[in-house]
Amino acid sequence: MLCFLIMENIIRWLLYSDLGSDFNNIAVLIFRILLMLELFRVHGMKKFSLKNGEKEHVPNPLGLPDKLNGLVATFSDTVVPFLVAIGVGTKLFLLPSIGVTAIGYFVVHRKDPIEVRDVPYMYTLAMLFLWAIGPGTLSIDHYLLQSFF
Repeated sequence: MLCFLIMENIIRWLLYSDLGSDFNNIAVLIFRILLMLELFRVHGMKKFSLKNGEKEHVPNPLGLPDKLNGLVATFSDTVVPFLVAIGVGTKLFLLPSIGVTAIGYFVVHRKDPIEVRDVPYMYTLAMLFLWAIGPGTLSIDHYLLQSFF
């Protein structure tokens, strides 16, 4: 019984997000869609296109196996934006994207000029904000929570 209550609380924390008013929930919906559209358009589409006959080079600062590194980066820039835009598992699925952008800022671009570091910094902040407040009531997460509890 205790295990069930703990799991219920975790699921509620992951899925529940009511921002207090319709205006706030609509604003977060628009923010979520526009942020994820831009992440996919700018970074996700690079994963599908060839430049000079070669795929985009994905930096591997943590020394992960190349296939795993590529998979995490591709997942974070292609699948996550779609899921977060519609509000599915928002808090859970934002974590890999936050990790990729934070590593981009703190590791990959740490010695670059601030103009270059600005992009991963802003993506990291925006996704951390969205992770903290959740997707709002205009999300599939909200409807899943309503149907299960």
